[in-house]
Amino acid sequence: MKNLLNFLARYNNLIIFLILEGIALYFLTTNNNYHNGVINKGLRGLTNGIEARVNNAKAYFMLREINQNLANENSALKNRIERISLRDTGSLIQVIDTIYNQKYFYSPVIVINNSINRQKNFFTINRGIRHGLNTEMAVTSSEGIAGVIVGCSSGYSVVMSVLNLDFRISARLKTNSFFGSLTWDGRDPAYAVLNEIPQHVTVAVGDTVETTGFSAIFPEGVIIGTVTDFEKPGGDFYNIKVRLATDFRRLRFVDVIRNKEKTEQVELENLFQ
Repeated sequence: MKNLLNFLARYNNLIIFLILEGIALYFLTTNNNYHNGVINKGLRGLTNGIEARVNNAKAYFMLREINQNLANENSALKNRIERISLRDTGSLIQVIDTIYNQKYFYSPVIVINNSINRQKNFFTINRGIRHGLNTEMAVTSSEGIAGVIVGCSSGYSVVMSVLNLDFRISARLKTNSFFGSLTWDGRDPAYAVLNEIPQHVTVAVGDTVETTGFSAIFPEGVIIGTVTDFEKPGGDFYNIKVRLATDFRRLRFVDVIRNKEKTEQVELENLFQ
């Protein structure tokens, strides 16, 4: 109480001024239509500005939930496309099962740890064995390939990134379907190298590089990147520089791809190796 009295005694002139100013504004606005309109317009503008900032703040804090929902929807659409593209449309078969002929299943996950500045880079995702994940499953971003799962616990998995000297994938030029082997040379995290493309093949800057589907891990036709440069080092094959479609500096929401026919394919192939 004493502090309140001291405050009133110290600022009494200011308080009286504000009270009188408020009374004056009240009479001015109630007795003058023009001033009343101006003040109301100003108050509405101030209120609208505050509401806009509050809504922007709410939207910002909801971005994580929005991104997760979009990732779930994206995976659902990929699964639906997979079912449609592989559905047998022959006149002798009527499809009833909603997962008939679906070879690949997509599951959205989140990257919780990542590295790009080492020679052998890995990243961690927030799903594991109890979620149906296992080793040798493909991982892709919304832009292109990201890596392959190499280790799983109950709730987490470690993925070998494309930015790893041990990573290798069969890749082809989309324009002519000639394929070779794509690796990372340990230099720039934005680029990889495509080898084993014969020099008699026509290659152009801007050509799309995609997966072949030969490995039973990645589906056919997943984007890897685009050709930015190529040279003839003196042998029989090109040395092709590929700009990766996936930005590993911003890797966050990815999909794990499970090939339900992988075991059957690999076991059969091993019989003849």
